[in-house]
Amino acid sequence: MRERKDLLAKWLALEVGKPFKEAIGEVGGAADIFEWNAEETKRIYGQTLQSRFPETRVHVYYQPVGVVAALVPWNFPIVLASRKISTALAAGCSVICKPDVITPGAVMELVNICKDAGVPDGVVNLLSGDPAEISNELLESDIIKKVSITGSTRVGKLILKKAADKVQRVTMELSGHSPFIVFDDVDMNKVADMAITAKFRNNGQVCISPNRFYIQENRKDEFVNAFVDRAKKLKIGNGMDDGTDLGPLTTAKRLEEIEKLVETSKNEGAKVVMGGGRPAGFNKGYFFEPTVFDDVKDNFTIMKEEPFGPLVPVLTFKNFEEVVARANDNDLGLCSYVYTNSMDQANRASEMMETGCVAVNTAAVAVAEAPFGGIKQTGYGREGGSMAIKDYLNVKYTHMGLKT
Repeated sequence: MRERKDLLAKWLALEVGKPFKEAIGEVGGAADIFEWNAEETKRIYGQTLQSRFPETRVHVYYQPVGVVAALVPWNFPIVLASRKISTALAAGCSVICKPDVITPGAVMELVNICKDAGVPDGVVNLLSGDPAEISNELLESDIIKKVSITGSTRVGKLILKKAADKVQRVTMELSGHSPFIVFDDVDMNKVADMAITAKFRNNGQVCISPNRFYIQENRKDEFVNAFVDRAKKLKIGNGMDDGTDLGPLTTAKRLEEIEKLVETSKNEGAKVVMGGGRPAGFNKGYFFEPTVFDDVKDNFTIMKEEPFGPLVPVLTFKNFEEVVARANDNDLGLCSYVYTNSMDQANRASEMMETGCVAVNTAAVAVAEAPFGGIKQTGYGREGGSMAIKDYLNVKYTHMGLKT
């Protein structure tokens, strides 16, 4: 995979629209995941338990769950397909991967890499085509024993209902609406740098993208000024061009929904500090400016619906208890970002945030060695770390008599 990183990155730039340098990073992350799971397969440990009966023994061991259906979205097709495929392989499962219709090429190349690396025919498979038709066939099949989906909460609920008919095991990583909390004891320039990195990765089309910016009230203006200053320097353009920081949104539908949400936010009373429309000189393609809002209230639409784009609503807060309560007031629970130099605040926030992941003083969240996933209506199950593989295994025990 690392040897073909340029080819995979080109697919990502062409199909998703992300900048080539960012696409290279995605391929590197995917390779890390394969390497992690290649080692994790060695750590599927069974147990021998002490029996209450002196003449028997109890042995516990794990077996592959069976064929896995991997439903992969368009925004990070290489990383997310790699999570599902590599974990299935590590557990000893075959996998049928369904890429999004927007990004079939990237996942096809990944499947080719698996084959060229020596994975036997029929172990890693790909089906591309009508999403509803393929998903229904997979979920209605007696062959499929587990489903892993990354997608919207709406689609996840539909998949879960279908999987219930066959009692298929399901891992779901669904929508997010991440709070980004900045306390007043930070280096604001460093925080602004991390905010730019976290927010504009893949132009905000990321489930863990920070979408609700809570800044302690006495430093809000400083944050906005630092953030806007950096956002204005981002170069918008073709992902294959050198120096591009922001590519286009991936689809016409995404652009339409972002434009609609901007107008809704303005009508509800938000003030546009920066952006708010298509950038000058980009009449073709699905480009949209980084957009920062001030004067936002908790009941605005943008605070309830996942934007999935380069929109930044900024709010203020007075104290710790208030901001934690407001940040947790959402049906989704994937990721939170917290910035503070107080270990007390950092620890308490980590424990109290109602999300599956918390990033403290960093923009990095999803790493191969960590159990990535959410709570609430973001779904359940984990991908990554030592926990993920257990969802691809059945537990069995034998109560064995030593003699007849």
